[in-house]
Amino acid sequence: MKKLMRFGVSMEKDLLQRFDKWIAEHAWANRSEAIRDLVRQRLVEKEWQDGKKQVCATLTFVYDHHIPQLQEKLTHLQHDFAGVVVGAMHVHLDHHNCLEVLVMKGTAAKISQIADRILGSRGVKHGKLVGSLPAGGI
Repeated sequence: MKKLMRFGVSMEKDLLQRFDKWIAEHAWANRSEAIRDLVRQRLVEKEWQDGKKQVCATLTFVYDHHIPQLQEKLTHLQHDFAGVVVGAMHVHLDHHNCLEVLVMKGTAAKISQIADRILGSRGVKHGKLVGSLPAGGI
């Protein structure tokens, strides 16, 4: 286990009360865990700004599978980025909607590029790219 260091944080009373309420809503064990997670999140976001960094991510999106050629387009995009898309899960939500989760590994720039192309496709209703660093990165 890494050595923990203590430090003090000062903030306005109302801000601390709102923070404590937010911690409780998200079930963090304590303020320290919440602060550590928030710091890690910001550091990961900073790493993603360098498009050459090797990172991993998931792209989750919902689309209407009745849109002509959309499934083929999505499949071709994934094949165009072979080596970046390392896994996928497909779920039939209802008669019209499918959900896909792609697991990707590569440069932040390549991952962002495929995510933009998929999320910008006609028939994709919504989605979200969640970026991370490879295990042990932060």
